[in-house]
Amino acid sequence: MPWSRIFSGIIAIVMALSSTLLGGWYFTIAIAIVVFLGQQEYFNLVRSRGITPAVKTTMFVSQALLAICTLNPSLADAIMPIAGTLICFYLLFQPKLATIADISASIMGLFYVGYLPSYWVRLREINHDLTSNLPLGGYWPSHWDNIGQGNFSALPTGLTTTMLAFLCIWAADIGAYIIGKFFGKTRLSDISPRKTVEGAVFGIAASLAVAVTGAYFLHFPYWLMTGLTLGLIIGIASLLGDLTESLLKRDAGVKDSGQLIPGHGGILDRTDSYIFTAPLVYYFVTLLLPLLQTTL
Repeated sequence: MPWSRIFSGIIAIVMALSSTLLGGWYFTIAIAIVVFLGQQEYFNLVRSRGITPAVKTTMFVSQALLAICTLNPSLADAIMPIAGTLICFYLLFQPKLATIADISASIMGLFYVGYLPSYWVRLREINHDLTSNLPLGGYWPSHWDNIGQGNFSALPTGLTTTMLAFLCIWAADIGAYIIGKFFGKTRLSDISPRKTVEGAVFGIAASLAVAVTGAYFLHFPYWLMTGLTLGLIIGIASLLGDLTESLLKRDAGVKDSGQLIPGHGGILDRTDSYIFTAPLVYYFVTLLLPLLQTTL
């Protein structure tokens, strides 16, 4: 593996862990940067097909959505129809007559690279207002010794569940890559010829193992069942996210979505596994877990 790939990967992991631990506006800004760069890559893919989307309007409302998620997560879903209306309004009154493809690509850019990733901000914000102890809504653990002993109860729920989701995605990606590279023989899909059934199965299994372990230490209700459910959700969603981005690149006729990260390609190449995962994990934590808790 090239050193540039290893070095850039380490930097990305450190930045992700640091912003996730701090939470608040620190985490929102990190997600906002990823969304901004990801939408640039997405719209470059779209324009390569001769489509003219509402780039600036879509990127502006996506950033506004992330800010709303931090200020008042309960209002976040109201932004989506408003943002869609603004995008259509912009395209309808352009000198050049907009096409169905222009409108569809713009709304897809809002939904795929703006709305879905906003759920990471919502997930990290769970109970964060009760624990923030730094400026800009940041958080820093006050008892590292308890964490070292495996006592995670004092940590914000948003922090622990976000980190568990990240660990499951990393396990799924690494497991699928290693097994697929050395033992994969059966092609999974023509969309991405390098992906194999063996790699996909092991990636999901790795996600299951991490999720079950996390559910046990975080004291999820019915931890074995909920851990298996969460691991399966993340394993499948991360795989679908990867295949979706591969489909976009295949249609645009490119190998990578960009060249921003040395040895890794573009932002979308590195974050595709996180896109569909975010809302599923959020509703797992906010709907399913409380429902099960009431049955104990």
